Amino acid sequence: MLKKRIATAVVLAPLSLAGVFLLPIQGFAIFLTLVLLLAAYEWGPLSGLQSSVGRYGFCGLVLAAVAGLMFFPNSEVDQGVLSLSLALWLVAIFWIVRYPRPGAWSLSAIRALIGIIFLVATWVALVGIKREEHGNAWILLLFLIVWGADTGAYFAGKQWGRTKLAPNVSPGKTREGMLGGLVTVALVSLAFAQWNELSIPSTVYLMILGVVTAVMSVMGDLFESLLKRHSGLKDSGNLLPGHGGILDRIDSLLAATPFFYLGLLFLPVI
Repeated sequence: MLKKRIATAVVLAPLSLAGVFLLPIQGFAIFLTLVLLLAAYEWGPLSGLQSSVGRYGFCGLVLAAVAGLMFFPNSEVDQGVLSLSLALWLVAIFWIVRYPRPGAWSLSAIRALIGIIFLVATWVALVGIKREEHGNAWILLLFLIVWGADTGAYFAGKQWGRTKLAPNVSPGKTREGMLGGLVTVALVSLAFAQWNELSIPSTVYLMILGVVTAVMSVMGDLFESLLKRHSGLKDSGNLLPGHGGILDRIDSLLAATPFFYLGLLFLPVI
């Protein structure tokens, strides 16, 4: 298993980084669309769509929404999609806390609708960040926040983890681990701000944004775990040997990216 994980990472990492950082905005938008369509195919079973027809139909809806936003850009529509996504993530936190008690998420149609909104909002946010001045640097920071939250939580949880964070959803996660991840992210954000010579107020804002974005990334991971547990699935797919599916790799980004982008727009750091 470890060899498979390493081999997949060796191939996948350079391709992913090249697609994100080397492509121009249009190429990036298309590359991101392809990745999210693979994730959409995996979301199908999470929303109760088991047949190939249903899964491809779901992908078609996601593609139609993204294509509409790509060819007929409208900032108000983008803001609406992002705001709706954030509102749904706040509701998702409530569902995570209450699990296994059922909620609206237990309806197949609702899970499908949530998937469309989350995937499309992630596309809007990442393309929006890419368009900003120094967009690649901001995307890099976003990735470092998500990776830092995950890595810091792993080591802190392994060393000091005692209290379960969400035992009914993901028994392996602990509150101590999450705290370790948040501390890691605060330090990463501080280092990024210092490297880019941001002012003290902007540095404080960025650290707060980084920490809250990290919290959202954890919620993304937990919500996918909730859906997989409900659907009786261990992984979202098997496209990435040793790693599971695409959704298993980007679930944290689905929650973190829209919040991070809106934070950049409304906080004085750009």
